[in-house]
Amino acid sequence: MAKRSKLSRRRKAAKHMVENRRKKVEAGNGMREMKGRKNRPSKFSFEKESLDILRSALDKLEEGFADLPPATTPLRNKRNFEEILSEVAERMRDNYPYFHPLYAGQMLKPPHPIARIAYMLSMWINPNNHALDGGRASSKMEKEAVAEIARMFGWKPHLGHLTGGGTMANLEALWVAGQLNPGKKVVASEQAHYTHSRISAVLGLDFQPVPCDRIGRMDLDALKKRLDAGDVGTVVATIGTTATGSIDPLPQLFDLREQYGFRLHADSAYGGYYTLAGNLTEETREVFDRLGEADSIVVDPHKHGLQPYACGCVLFKDPKVARFYKHDSPYTYFTSEELHLGEISLECSRAGASAVGLWATQKLLPLEKGGEFARSLENCRDAALHLYDRIREDSRFVTAFPPELDIVVWAPFAKTVTEASSLSRAIFNEAANNNLHLALAELPADFFDVGSARMEKNSETITCLRSVLMKPEHLEWIDRIWEIIDDAAIKTMPGGGVKKPRRHEVKKQRGRF
Repeated sequence: MAKRSKLSRRRKAAKHMVENRRKKVEAGNGMREMKGRKNRPSKFSFEKESLDILRSALDKLEEGFADLPPATTPLRNKRNFEEILSEVAERMRDNYPYFHPLYAGQMLKPPHPIARIAYMLSMWINPNNHALDGGRASSKMEKEAVAEIARMFGWKPHLGHLTGGGTMANLEALWVAGQLNPGKKVVASEQAHYTHSRISAVLGLDFQPVPCDRIGRMDLDALKKRLDAGDVGTVVATIGTTATGSIDPLPQLFDLREQYGFRLHADSAYGGYYTLAGNLTEETREVFDRLGEADSIVVDPHKHGLQPYACGCVLFKDPKVARFYKHDSPYTYFTSEELHLGEISLECSRAGASAVGLWATQKLLPLEKGGEFARSLENCRDAALHLYDRIREDSRFVTAFPPELDIVVWAPFAKTVTEASSLSRAIFNEAANNNLHLALAELPADFFDVGSARMEKNSETITCLRSVLMKPEHLEWIDRIWEIIDDAAIKTMPGGGVKKPRRHEVKKQRGRF
């Protein structure tokens, strides 16, 4: 009963937030729609203006090496060059439009133009950030960019670097945790990213999943039972699960850390940047306000940080963990006393271009609350709240809990859970036929209002629809997204075109309150 009451309060809070922002957003949408109709091109086109800026920047880069004797390699076989690139372009058309607002399925966010161009510019140098000897400028840019990410969590002294993605970043965090707590277990929620169990197996660490509550967060009672055994060395808190965006109850986990003495690692690969957003619920805000109390943090700049793949980041609160990375290989080219990034990372060769793109992006869009970057995150969350509100008000669908960040999950109403799963797949395919690309997820049926919707729970899991609204432009496209979802429901659901009364109206008609 307490959990249901808490869930109800969360839904009311989400509803209240949507209502408070609706007029402002709708007014803004109206102005943008009028402006958009006037300036909207007749067909889609990629942004190409930045290519002129790239040429200018490349000329400036070239000037820095003007004292070298000529050694330019001419472009041979230009005709073949053009033909092959034309074939590449043709083959790359076999992709979903990840860059477009109508792609709202997986966690795919296009890089900012300045990240893309800065990355390309650095390719004429092709730096390697393993050692200063391989990437002097890009190594310094990485240290500066990572320090800004650390400050976002309130850390000044820290140890951290970029990685080849969130998996590698989490591997380093758990590797250090294993060094500090040898022979002890790693635990994470059942909704944590699946790579935590794989990483633990690679590292020879014993991993155990912890059940979740009805809103996709680690169940504290179940965790306490694990902790009482006395063999847990590390607890992984997920700050934004991949499937639903749920956030583990960090303040309560810190209380348990005080009692049981485990190491707490925060996997915020997806959700970390939301610490800058100003439109979170009070409960979620408290989590981010205390995120800096974790022992280690992972965040992915190639998700909400507007970077090309692959760019992850691992941070340690205690710089002294650098001692675990020390090595004395005779062939490593560390020729200065200054810190080389290869001395504090498990990876050796790493693309300096990733650091250059990240540094340029953060120079243009500083990581500060109330800034342009933070407001773009707020737009993503607003988009998710608006979509959730529309779905919840339509009795053809069954919703889960309100989005904490920018992920919405829902399922079509049916007599049984298995029938709803089949309808989810049908809607998914029909929406794709109209260029709206959603995702499917297999989640516990208990996450959804199947009981109040009077659906027979003939399966413990349900195949549901999932939308990640992580592009700021999604806010302006919610009307179009909803139109396609509505049309897909009409075409695929039994009686899908019939406008049904809302659930509270159904209950009222039946005299059931």
